[in-house]
Formats: sequence, C-alpha cells, structure tokens
Amino acid sequence: MHAIVNGTIHTATDRGTVEGSVLVDDGEILAVGDVEIPDDATVVDADGGHVTPGLVDAHSHAGMAEWGEPEDGDINEGTDAVTPHVNALDGFHPRDEELKHAFQNGVTSVSARMGSGNVIGGVICSMKTYGRTADAMLIREDGMKAAMGENPKRFHGEGEGRQPSTRPGVAAALRAALMEAEDYVDRRAHARNEGEPFERDLGMEHLARVLTEGFPLRVHAHRADDIMTVFRIAEEFGIDDLSIEHATEGHLIAEEFAARDVPAVVGPSLYSGAKYELRNITFETPGILHEAGVKVAIQTDAPVLPQQHLDVCVGLAVREGFPASAALDAVTRHPAEILGIEDRVGTLEPGTDADVAVWDGVFHENGSRTTHVFVDGEHVFDRERDAVDPREAYDW
Repeated sequence: MHAIVNGTIHTATDRGTVEGSVLVDDGEILAVGDVEIPDDATVVDADGGHVTPGLVDAHSHAGMAEWGEPEDGDINEGTDAVTPHVNALDGFHPRDEELKHAFQNGVTSVSARMGSGNVIGGVICSMKTYGRTADAMLIREDGMKAAMGENPKRFHGEGEGRQPSTRPGVAAALRAALMEAEDYVDRRAHARNEGEPFERDLGMEHLARVLTEGFPLRVHAHRADDIMTVFRIAEEFGIDDLSIEHATEGHLIAEEFAARDVPAVVGPSLYSGAKYELRNITFETPGILHEAGVKVAIQTDAPVLPQQHLDVCVGLAVREGFPASAALDAVTRHPAEILGIEDRVGTLEPGTDADVAVWDGVFHENGSRTTHVFVDGEHVFDRERDAVDPREAYDW
C-alpha cells in the first residue's frame, strides 16, 4: 500500500482538483482526497507538486516500431493492402526502450497499433507501458486500424506497383473490404440458422466486429477531403464507433466532427510538412476542434515524436490556444474514453487502476518533470532513486 501525500491532486473527474492524498493498494486506487493514512502504508511525498492520472496516448506505435530500429519494425504487414487478420498484440515488445522512456515521464498507457501503410492495418490494442509480458500489459483490443491518403498510396502503389495507387483506390479498397465483411456476416448467420458448416475467415471475423459489435474503426486521415471520405464511408456502412487519427486539417471542418460526434486524436503537430497532406499542420487544431465541441485527444504517434514528450505536445497546443483547463483531459480522460478503457485508466477514481504520476510543476508547463510514477500500483519510477547520469550511462 502507498499513500501519495502533500500534493495538488488533479482527478480528471467531475471532482476537479482536490487537496489531500491518493491511497493505492493491490493495483487499484482506494481513495482520493481527505483520507486517513493507514499505519502500514508507504508514504510518498509529492513535496508540494501536482498529482495526475498516468497519461494516456490514444495513438502510438511504442512497443511496435522499436526504439533504435532502422526500419518500421512490426507495424505494417505489407504483403497486402487489406490485412484485418493481424493483431498488434502479437508484435508488441515489452522491452522496447520507448516504453521505459514513456512511463518514466508519466505516460502509463498507449494504444499500440499497426501502421498506416495499409488501407486496413489490423487490430490495435491499448497497453500499459510497464510490465513483463504483453499479455499482462494488455488493457483491451480497442479497434481496427485503417488509413487514407498518401501512406497507403505510396506503400502499395508507388512501392509495390499494385492497387491502391490513388485516393479513390484507397477508398474503394476500404469499401470493398467492408462489403465483403457484410456478405460474410450474412453467410455466417445463414449457416448458423440452418445448422450448416461454415468456413471461418480471421480477417472477416475481425471486420464483422466493426459492422455488428461496435468494434471501433480508427482511421488515419490528415486532409479534410480524406476525413470527409471516412465520414461518408462510415455512414454508408452504419459504423457509429469511429475516431479520426491525426486530423491534421480537422480545424477546417470542425463543424463536421461536431455534427457527427466523432472524436479527433490530433497530432503529431511538432512535425515539419514532410509530405503534401501536412501542409496545413498547426498546433491550433486542438483548440479549434475543442471550441467547436469536439472531444479531443493529443497524440505523439511515437516514435514519430518520442513517447515521453506527450506532455510537451500538450504544452505547445496550450500555447496556441488550447485551453489550459482542458489540457489534462486531452491526455487522460478523453483518450481513455475514446479507447473505451475509461473504467481502467484516465482518472484518479477509486476502483480504477493505480496509474499515477507526480510532477514537480504543472504537467504541461515547460520545466516540469515527473518525480514519481506508479503503474498498476507499482512504484516504477522515483527520480531520486532512478536518476542516471548520462555521462556515466554512455556505452564506451
């Protein structure tokens, strides 16, 4: 049992900011606020700092595209443009150095996912950033990855000389896969009703979850026209559980997001216009979407940006108009809600996982650092205990 005391507690709930302590035991948060500290609790002094839920990144490749690897790691199964049969959990590496950097800087959960080389990339998973095995770190499968725009065009059309090579080709490939899944669902239902044998298909089983079970479709889309194509296709197939990932030009069509109640996972905005579809990239996007009433989460797309700098991305968005009062929600409660894991993470709520970060200042302000981090109640980082002099750590 641990008691985190002497800090300003930001609950990311309707309670807002409270004074007192956070009591954790057996991997869960027991109490928050004015609580009695048991005699057997190990006391952790926040020393006047700020206590928040562990940060959540709703779009990451940490654990998949590993730190220091020269290529893309295990994020794109490039043998086909449509690969709904693959699962990120099978490629997640708990010893990825990116994960260590993440939890040491307060990022305790990420949605680790397949890449954007394929039109349909596969099942993606919400994971803890600390643990011994991928199975133990798994929170839940949180959606099916899809991608629009330049990445699948380049990966398959230019790179492999096969479809899709155009934006209409990308959209057609997504539609064709969903139509095939509709037919699969009908055939499966008929076979079950008639007691007939049925040959299962792993990819179609996963896409059937999107069509019939509310399994979320999470679509990489930068340009406004690509985002509108996603909206159009989702409406055609009755897909209600949808998120737009990156949303680089989301600020141009903020009212369209709001009208459909579709959340935006924005970023990485600390990035140059390395391709044409990023020409309108700006840190003003989160603020404009927020003002329109859109649920916004901020992401790093690690390793595009280092996972440990999620707090920096929030700070830059605040500098460009995102309300400071909404900053914590954008990397705690909102991404957890978008991923469907709010019962586990994203708030300091009794009964949720004991993922807690202690900061020596306001988390998103320049100069603030983590001093303590807990994942599932384990005290995984103590700056005084775990600090390493980089000169001594250098591998000669």
